[in-house]
Order: sequence, then structure tokens, then C-alpha cells
Amino acid sequence: MSYLKPADFVEKMVDAGEAKAFMSTRDTVLRAYMAGAILALSAAFAVTITVNTGEPLLGAVLFPVGFCMLYLLGFDLLTGVFTLVPLALIDKRRGVTVRTVLRNWGWVFLGNFAGAFTVAVMMAIILTMGFSVDPSAVGEKLGEIGEARTLGYAEHGAAGMLTLFVRAVLCNWMVSTGVVAAMMSTSVSGKVIAMWMPIMLFFYMGFEHSIVNMFLFPSGLLLGGDFSLRDYLLWNEIPTVAGNLLGGLTFVGLTLYATHARPAPTRQPTETAAD
Repeated sequence: MSYLKPADFVEKMVDAGEAKAFMSTRDTVLRAYMAGAILALSAAFAVTITVNTGEPLLGAVLFPVGFCMLYLLGFDLLTGVFTLVPLALIDKRRGVTVRTVLRNWGWVFLGNFAGAFTVAVMMAIILTMGFSVDPSAVGEKLGEIGEARTLGYAEHGAAGMLTLFVRAVLCNWMVSTGVVAAMMSTSVSGKVIAMWMPIMLFFYMGFEHSIVNMFLFPSGLLLGGDFSLRDYLLWNEIPTVAGNLLGGLTFVGLTLYATHARPAPTRQPTETAAD
């Protein structure tokens, strides 16, 4: 049977978190680099579709292809390890400590950023013919996205920061649901279908994904977007990472673990007067 019951795939979640916590630095960085690069290419693909067709929904429908590819290839995103690795600590797996968890997060962050930035540079070269001409329509769109999702939040001050943070929370609620959903099935088709739906939702709704943004904003800066590195870090990347952590761990990892791995005692039926 290709479907796994919740108690079974939650156990797989904890096992996956433990395996990632003890993975070598080389493999952690390499897998994170490839994940960041593939997701960045998928984001570039979705933006290109949106610009060329004028239909954002079509871009969102096709964006999950990159997520499915990187997951099936065994690569790691920061948003996924935010959800899975702490479960090994909570489950008291031998040798897993707070330091191990933070080490994994740190290396995955660096690997994701390196991969996404590599693609940002490559796309900037493609969209400007090696920086010899003005950016194409897709390049201009990338610059506009960077401005709207940094300065656009900054214009509203604390309210803008709150909006950014909540969008990041909702994003990894959906993305981590996609990661976990893939564990529900043992077939490739089942995994892809389960992943596709929540990833499509987050992208079309404009939620904030820290690794996608590692591509969108550096590429926007390279292509002449009217915002600064400080704007990107303060008014997007840092709050997005924090929101992604809260969304994935709280609404996916901990909830599933609590109710399926450590459920509360079942209630007993009460005896009636007639009995």
C-alpha cells in the first residue's frame, strides 16, 4: 500500500531529522547548495512564465516542479530542516543536542544561499546579455519584485514588518506540509501530487520563502532594482527566516509529533445510569 498512516510517517519525520543532524558538513552543504540552486531556477521559471503569459496562476501551478525535483534527489532546504531536525532533539534521540540542531541549520542556510546566489548571477548574465544591455522584461520584473517586497513593507513600518512575518509563517506552514506530505506515500507519483498542492498555494498567495528570496532579491539587485542590501536583509530575509522557523516547527512539526507520536491518553466511555 502506497499510503502511510500518520503515526508511521511521523516516525519517518523524526528519523529524517536525526539523520540530517548527524550528516557530514560536506554532504550537508552540498545538498543544501543544490537545493538552493534548483529552487532558484524554479523561481526564475515561474517569473518568466508570469511575464510572458501575463498569468500569475500559471507560474504558480508550474513552480512546484523545482521543489519536487530537489526533494526526490534528496537535497535539503532550510525550511524543511527547520521542521524536521528539532524533532530528533524533542524525541531525545541519542547525541542530538541544541548545538547539533543549530549546526545543521547554519550549514544548510549557507549552502542554500550559495546555490541560490549562483543562479541569481547566472540569470542576471542571461537577462542582460552578459551585462551588455538593459535587463529584459523578466529582469525588470525581478527588480520590481525586490522593490515591492522590501520598500513596500518598509513604507508601512511596524505593520509592514508584521505582515512580512505572518506571510513567512504561513509560507513554511505550507512548504513543510509539502515536505511531510511526501512522506505519506511510497510511490513517486504519490509524493509529487502530495507536494505539489501546498507549494503551489504558497507561491500564488505571495507568501515569503527565505530560499526563494535568496534568489529573487540578489538577482533584483544585480539587475538594477531600486533597493539596497540593507533593505533586503532587514525588510525581508531576516524576518522571513524567523517566520519560516516558527511556521514550520509550530504548525507542522510539533503539532504532528504531539498528536501522532505522543498522543494524549484516550478518553474512556462513561457508564450511564441504566448500565
